[in-house]
Amino acid sequence: MTTTNPPAADRGRRVLHGWWIVATFAVTQTIGYGTLYYAFAVLLHPIAADLHTSPTAVTGVFTTAILVQAAMAVPVGRWLDRHGGRALMTAGAILGAGMLVAWSQVDRVWQLYLIFAGLGVAKAMALYEAATPVLVSWFDATRRPKAILGMIVVAGFASTIFMPLTGWLNERHGWRTTLLILAALYASVAVPLHALIVRRPPSALPVSRHRGSAQRRALIRAAVRDRRFWWLAAAFVAHAAAMTTMTTMTVHLVGYLTSRGHPATFAASVAGLLGVLSVTGRLLLTAAGRRIRLHRIVAVVFALQAAAAFTLPTIAGTRLGAILGVTAFGLGFGIASLATPQLLADRYGTGAYASIAGTLAAFVTLAKAGAPLAAAGLLTLTGDYLAVLSAIGTAGLIAVGGILARAGTPRPVPPAADSAATAPRQASTGPEPTPPGHTIHTSAGRTPGQ
Repeated sequence: MTTTNPPAADRGRRVLHGWWIVATFAVTQTIGYGTLYYAFAVLLHPIAADLHTSPTAVTGVFTTAILVQAAMAVPVGRWLDRHGGRALMTAGAILGAGMLVAWSQVDRVWQLYLIFAGLGVAKAMALYEAATPVLVSWFDATRRPKAILGMIVVAGFASTIFMPLTGWLNERHGWRTTLLILAALYASVAVPLHALIVRRPPSALPVSRHRGSAQRRALIRAAVRDRRFWWLAAAFVAHAAAMTTMTTMTVHLVGYLTSRGHPATFAASVAGLLGVLSVTGRLLLTAAGRRIRLHRIVAVVFALQAAAAFTLPTIAGTRLGAILGVTAFGLGFGIASLATPQLLADRYGTGAYASIAGTLAAFVTLAKAGAPLAAAGLLTLTGDYLAVLSAIGTAGLIAVGGILARAGTPRPVPPAADSAATAPRQASTGPEPTPPGHTIHTSAGRTPGQ
């Protein structure tokens, strides 16, 4: 049976509830990152001292969480495509709060490794990797960038809010009670909001399980056989490695600028620009995307970051040079979290977005885990930051090439036998509007299915 497009009133209600989900994620992602991610940096040294071990031994547990999060990316994506985000994200919030409680009770380092493996699962289920596909499924191409931007701009202040809060709680109550307070805060907000607000969009409901599975399989096969996907993967893996390395270097950025003759106050102020600039870069990307093709904007930003990394050793000796170098690099911080969903959804549609994005996220997350270790080894081997900055610049150039490679090739079309299964969904939802500056390519006179 062929269904028709939903009436305007139903589409209006869908958009309205979609914005409620954006507001929900703006809150739950801020608290989630603040408690499950940034609290660790504040509590690292108190925990190491209490457990009578070194900060290095405790730091290893964070890498464990990242590796588990990477391993969970693909199964989480498949679940989201099949069942939506409500149950998964609610369970992830419950698990995350439970792991914080368990964390507060440890008295051995090995226990931390088990708990952080659980935190890695919770983060994959409840943070950006799960929230972004939910928003992609609710919004069309014209509204999607604003929806994702609304979430990540607010959540970008998680460190600004929760690192001072965690430090204040630790000073007053100690790290164990601090974790219990953070667990209670996260559970009391994220669990009910995810359970009550998050749901699948109405257009996803009429599709049968069999046809939905056939559609996803066809779209996933088309994506992984598409060379453009692997070029995008190379781009975002290289960029993630560069960003993670630079974030790690931020810890030493104040000392680096001070060693170049700058006062400590000035050096700290310049380093503090990175957080503000990450928000600025996302806003500029969204504004420019209305007039310029997205992959070109992203390539320009990546190239600017690469140039900043290569030239920072030369220009950082002056105040203006230090500001310009950090500004050029900071504009690209966090840009991938906004560009990736749009680039993937524009090319492969939304029918299997979470599975496709989960495949990419697995590689990106592994790069985030390995890059700081590689940078630390390079720094130890060479004894200065020149080699590290050169490596960051090289990774930036690889990212530029990956973004531009095969960008003009037609979108892949699922095999005809499988794409027929997508007809009910396409009939019920209608074609997705094409945003300005984006061209939909066709094959054999047909518009590729979503």
